[in-house]
Amino acid sequence: MIRCSKMNERVWEVQNLLSDFGSGAKSFVLSKGETEYFVPQEQILFFETEGKNVIAHTAERMYEAQYRLYELEEMLPRYFMRISKSTIVNLNQIYSVTRNLTASSVVEFFESSKKVYVSRNYYKMMIDRMGEKRRSI
Repeated sequence: MIRCSKMNERVWEVQNLLSDFGSGAKSFVLSKGETEYFVPQEQILFFETEGKNVIAHTAERMYEAQYRLYELEEMLPRYFMRISKSTIVNLNQIYSVTRNLTASSVVEFFESSKKVYVSRNYYKMMIDRMGEKRRSI
């Protein structure tokens, strides 16, 4: 927990570094019907809202999450990012981004046929964050 008088960019950086540092091998408790599953974070491709529910997608399955998107944004490590009003994506799982200048761009994932759309408002931020990851490798 970080206590400060106000959040600024430097505090966000520290929070994100700590989040990334402590993010090894954590699992989410997700449900499907009456069964609970313990799914490693790194296997989750994205979270999206579907009506009042938040759905977690892996390459092959979908599960229901017990959190709202804004709660997930606070909990997830830095390699997860909101890319639209209704979607949070795992940046480590992105295979390609097909840019569309007039509408939402299409995001595709490794070893999955699933696709999501990044809104124009989030596109540059997402590309910048992915560039940061490449520079740190």
